[in-house]
Amino acid sequence: MRISTQWLQDYLKLDIPADELAEKIERTAVEVDGVIRPNEGQKKVVVGHVETCEPHPDSDHLHVCQVDVGEDEPLQIVCGAPNVAAGENVIVALPNSWIGNHTKIKKSKMRGVKSNGMLCALDELGFDEKLVPKEVADGIFILPADATPGEPVFGYLGMDDEIIDMSVTPNRGDMLSMNGTAHELAAIYNQTPTMPTVDLHEDAADDVNGQLTVRVDADKHDVPQYKMRLIKNVHVQPSPLWLQIRIWNAGMRPINNVVDATNYVLMQYGQPLHAFDYDQLTDGQVNVRLAKAGEHLTTLDGEDRELLATDLLICSDDQPICLAGTMGGLDTEVTAKTTTIALEGAVFDAVKIRKAAHNHDLHSEASMRYERGIDHGMTVTALDAAAAMIAELGQGTVAKGVAVGRDEDVQPFEVTITLSKINHVLGTTLTSDTVLDIFKRLDFPTKLDGETYTVTVPSRRWDIHLPADLIEEVARLYGYDNLPATLPAGQPTIGKLNETQRVIRDSRKMMESAGLTQAISYSLTTEEKAKAFALSASDVTKLDFPMSSERTTLRLSLVSGLLDDLAYNNARKEHNVALYEQGRVFYSQPDQVRPKEIEHIAGAITGSMVKKSWGVAEQPVDFYQIKGIVAGYLKRLALAGTVSYVATSDMPEMHPGRTANIFVDETLVGFVGEVHPTTAKAYKIRETYVFELDLSALIALPKAQQQYQPISKFPSITRDVAMLVDDTVTNADVVALITDKGGAHLQNVTLFDVYNGKHVPAGKKSLAYTLTYRDQNATLIDDDVTAAFNKVLEALTEKLGAEIR
Repeated sequence: MRISTQWLQDYLKLDIPADELAEKIERTAVEVDGVIRPNEGQKKVVVGHVETCEPHPDSDHLHVCQVDVGEDEPLQIVCGAPNVAAGENVIVALPNSWIGNHTKIKKSKMRGVKSNGMLCALDELGFDEKLVPKEVADGIFILPADATPGEPVFGYLGMDDEIIDMSVTPNRGDMLSMNGTAHELAAIYNQTPTMPTVDLHEDAADDVNGQLTVRVDADKHDVPQYKMRLIKNVHVQPSPLWLQIRIWNAGMRPINNVVDATNYVLMQYGQPLHAFDYDQLTDGQVNVRLAKAGEHLTTLDGEDRELLATDLLICSDDQPICLAGTMGGLDTEVTAKTTTIALEGAVFDAVKIRKAAHNHDLHSEASMRYERGIDHGMTVTALDAAAAMIAELGQGTVAKGVAVGRDEDVQPFEVTITLSKINHVLGTTLTSDTVLDIFKRLDFPTKLDGETYTVTVPSRRWDIHLPADLIEEVARLYGYDNLPATLPAGQPTIGKLNETQRVIRDSRKMMESAGLTQAISYSLTTEEKAKAFALSASDVTKLDFPMSSERTTLRLSLVSGLLDDLAYNNARKEHNVALYEQGRVFYSQPDQVRPKEIEHIAGAITGSMVKKSWGVAEQPVDFYQIKGIVAGYLKRLALAGTVSYVATSDMPEMHPGRTANIFVDETLVGFVGEVHPTTAKAYKIRETYVFELDLSALIALPKAQQQYQPISKFPSITRDVAMLVDDTVTNADVVALITDKGGAHLQNVTLFDVYNGKHVPAGKKSLAYTLTYRDQNATLIDDDVTAAFNKVLEALTEKLGAEIR
């Protein structure tokens, strides 16, 4: 909401710098984005009077103008604007002047003719192109006939104004109007505002009844009020300059005197209005209803829109003519041919308008106010004010009476609170007179009975319903910086991380120490990606109103987001990428109100983790490398249970021969493996290996007690064994058997060779292991190691059918 400080002077006498005023608003009411000074950085821009305008001798569109700028001699200026003509007052940038966008104007030649300055359009003075009136969008701006040549132009255009740009929070919709802001500032500075009055003159001989029939078919909650007025014999034309200035300084484009009047009243009262061309209505009939799915409406922006069943419609003879509270229809647009105006003033449900604006991407000044709420008690006043203004600016007449489709009995709201409660919450010792004065400044009629205040809250402050709301008002007006500062009482506690937080932080350090880089991806994705790589069966959670088609569903896995990150890097020629992400996934069951949030950790690697350098070649990542990262991570978690990896082909997104589920005892905690080539192709990535672990489950599992054990001072003894086994025998089977039968001094089992080729029978493979023995307390005897090793060989032969080589 842009607040003109010059417009504020109509309400209050505030001889205060704009920056100071903005700072006070921000400390007391709502946030302020800044103070806008339209003429800032511009100089030597004056009013000019075009005395003569001749065609350029060497151009078919340029004109050579002699312009009076209040000096002894007129300036010769070459101008290409199609609307320049003799006798006009124009905007002149003198030689060596500065105009918008920090542009300096110098003397020049145009097609061989000297030009001593420039005739300016509004956008060349820094106006947003969206705010420039359409009639001068392709040419220069024509100033009023009474403008004095040579005077600075800024006052004529409202550029000498200072505009406070407020960021109004949803609970303070009352400040989306000049009236509401004036009431707020009056309370802050303890003044009585001069509020606008309505001078409406009706044509007693012309009754609205019989000419305009209004019916509301929608629910009363959706449309609490709907009223219309009729203005006849209107001449639609450009608005006077003073009105255009107020409109564009408020951030809107001037259109014509009818539309500008409704926008002016919108900014003044905060009440959205809409003007229809009465002659385009069917027999003066208007009805309000919900749309039917599949109906269409062409809105004022020329877009044909398919309506939803939740949209509120304004219709004529049941044919859609306006999307209520959002945008009017093209068929009933006010044009230069319009002579009779049907003016709408209504209150619509905030949720309905918000959904319509979101669904159709039509966020307007009107919808913004309906979404935050409007003053239900000001609808008729605003309607009358706009009707009077249209009649005055368009030389028309207002028909007698208001066509009412639905009315509402709007009454002020009473809230009761005690002085002791206020002081207890704020920690103050305010007197009853101080609090009473604050309510008086707010213009809230108040009765005091002992220490109990009965406060009558007017309809313009619909955000106040509870005693807590009144306490906030007292705190704001008293000044937050005046509230006493006290230290908290009670027994202090030592802040520390809980177990879950500690493991999550340590997990990130472990992943980074393994060479992975942290990534943070979106929790929202497409439904197809959300279902991929899920560890457990779950329904998906969809958003009712997603921001885009790519962000519709909460994820069930972190891997899909990491693959998107890999694709982003691969597209930019980064082919060696190793990422991890720690975050939440969202599981949902049909009987759950909201999804269950579960902590996961996942990684994705493509290319090589070893950088190519002198003497070192890149080594593409494989299954065993990423499995080693997972195994190292799980080992550092010190799980009490046994970790095992079981081959699986149940995940369609993963390679069926290079994927394993990860178990701790009987609990499934994750998976590791290669992404299926088809999936990789869909993501436009190369060969990629991933893992995902249920971090919440890992944190909940029992942990082994970790104890320090010194390195043995005694030497180790190793034994190597090579064997032929069936292809069905896994390395895990062999290592488990050796560990079980290896004796008390067996410390490590390492696979150092796998062979399956020439000289090895079909269906067989050769495995070779190194077994390391060590005693922590003494030097091992070779005979003891040999005896233990022989037991291992016997077990391998008997239980696995191994042929020792």
